[in-house]
Amino acid sequence: MKSRWSLAIMVIFALALVVSAGCAKKKTTSTPPDPQVEIKDDTKWTPPPPPVEPKVDEAALAAEAEVRAKSEAVEELTSVTIHFGFDSYELSEESRAILALKANIMRKYDDVRVVIEGHCDERGTEEYNLALGERRARAAYEHLVILGVNPERMSIVSFGEERPINPAHTEIAWEENRRSEFVVQ
Repeated sequence: MKSRWSLAIMVIFALALVVSAGCAKKKTTSTPPDPQVEIKDDTKWTPPPPPVEPKVDEAALAAEAEVRAKSEAVEELTSVTIHFGFDSYELSEESRAILALKANIMRKYDDVRVVIEGHCDERGTEEYNLALGERRARAAYEHLVILGVNPERMSIVSFGEERPINPAHTEIAWEENRRSEFVVQ
């Protein structure tokens, strides 16, 4: 039995040697492998420049604002029409107020030229409607001249019944078609 115990102790001792040999620590050195190599860093870090705020060209902004204002004024000049009563070229109070606004725009922007178009509804003869359309355009023209607009910057044309806004044959359509429109040249 003694030999069995000695064999068992030897096996345990052999296993302990194998396990301890596998867990041995490796030696490391902290010295560089080649002491003759020198590392030099010639780069110098500089912080990025602060953001540059763009310079505002006041003259360009003012010119852009003026162009935009003129564009809006021209749109206002052409967008509102003047309406007339049946068989009439007399300006209503509403038409006079609209013409006053148009005169202000034209006095402010003296390079704007307009054509005042006279229109009629379909009732009446072609010749009569052409003459009535011209009288409607001339009434707007003369009122603008009275308000101080240079007459050389305006011209008139009559389309009579040729260009209706509303082609229906109703009183509402006829009211819409009796008008003077402004077209910027």
